[in-house]
Amino acid sequence: MPVLVMKFGGTSVANLERIQNAAKRVQTEVEKGFDVIVIVSAMSGKTNELVGWVNETSPLFDAREYDAVVSSGENVTAGLMALTLQEMDVPARSWQGWQVPLKTTSAHAQARIEEIETHNINEKFGEGMKVAVVAGFQGISPEGRITTLGRGGSDTTAVAFAAAFDAVRCDIYTDVDGVYTTDPRITEKARKLDKIAFEEMLELASLGAKVLQTRSVELAMRFGVRLRVLSSFEEQNDNAGTLVCAEEDIMESNVVSGVAASRDEAKVTLVSVADRPGIAAAIFGPLAEAGVNVDMIIQNISEDGRTDMTFSCPTDQVARAEVAMGELKENGTLNFAELVADTGVAKISVVGIGMRSHAGVAAKMFETLSNEGINIKVITTSEIKISVLVERKYLELAVQSLHDAFDLDKAS
Repeated sequence: MPVLVMKFGGTSVANLERIQNAAKRVQTEVEKGFDVIVIVSAMSGKTNELVGWVNETSPLFDAREYDAVVSSGENVTAGLMALTLQEMDVPARSWQGWQVPLKTTSAHAQARIEEIETHNINEKFGEGMKVAVVAGFQGISPEGRITTLGRGGSDTTAVAFAAAFDAVRCDIYTDVDGVYTTDPRITEKARKLDKIAFEEMLELASLGAKVLQTRSVELAMRFGVRLRVLSSFEEQNDNAGTLVCAEEDIMESNVVSGVAASRDEAKVTLVSVADRPGIAAAIFGPLAEAGVNVDMIIQNISEDGRTDMTFSCPTDQVARAEVAMGELKENGTLNFAELVADTGVAKISVVGIGMRSHAGVAAKMFETLSNEGINIKVITTSEIKISVLVERKYLELAVQSLHDAFDLDKAS
């Protein structure tokens, strides 16, 4: 039988009633002739509760025991989903990560998937099981300990299973009914996309769109797994949601597919740094070691052998950057006049595969922002993306004006 992977997020399985609703969707797919692998998250709020208990018990916790505790939320959901399906006369059983097994690295709390063995589940499918309910977010290390995959790990689990079992599709059920041209909370003109290319979705996910976890999109693009994002709370039909697929599967698309916004950004400038070979490595190597996720990087024109180096990072990582750079200055590794942090900025990005073959997108973006009196602080570009930093107070205005300028409320 063809295999379909269905993933249900925390809000979709938040209580017994929602688990029953999700189970009905699974039953519908079984009746269509699929063998189904269901990946479940913990009930909404449960993982945070478990993490809180760990922190309260042991602030400097053993990461191996942390994983043993926080992975239990998914185990509960998997068991309840399997029981619910059995009550509906659908042959189902639950699987924990170690039972599959889903093999990972030993990096507890942020493990990466190395291999998913298919033999055990396929054997049960052959014996008449119709649904394998798998606890997401978890696996087993080479040492035989439970591991977890980090934030958004259930999405990654679902895509990995779809790749391993050569599934026809991977359906990601969440509390939104698809991928939108921008955040509907910012502009009511936001339009749901029927299809979006892997590369576009990857950029949008990395730029602030919360619909899919970045690692899951990377994995889907690598293995060609067709993803469908849809709501657990909307009427079920074959055309629901947004299909994330290869670029060649999209006949025509707008030049720009979406506008993304990231509110919690900071602009950090090292003033008067020596302009010499290796200076960038001397700055950004220690920042990486300190866990600072650097995005945009700008180096000013050198004057008298000195330059300013500017970069962006999440606001909650500014303190780490300040400490790392302070230590370099103190030990004489790096000489700079001062570190200036602006924590009142936001990152606005336009994304679209159509930008590859159309000129003038940057000019239109900059002109639109200029007409609204919005000053651009930093610019960075790639083949299908243009991102700028602006004052945070202009975030909504910038998104709305760009959405209008590129006619994103209209289908291609």
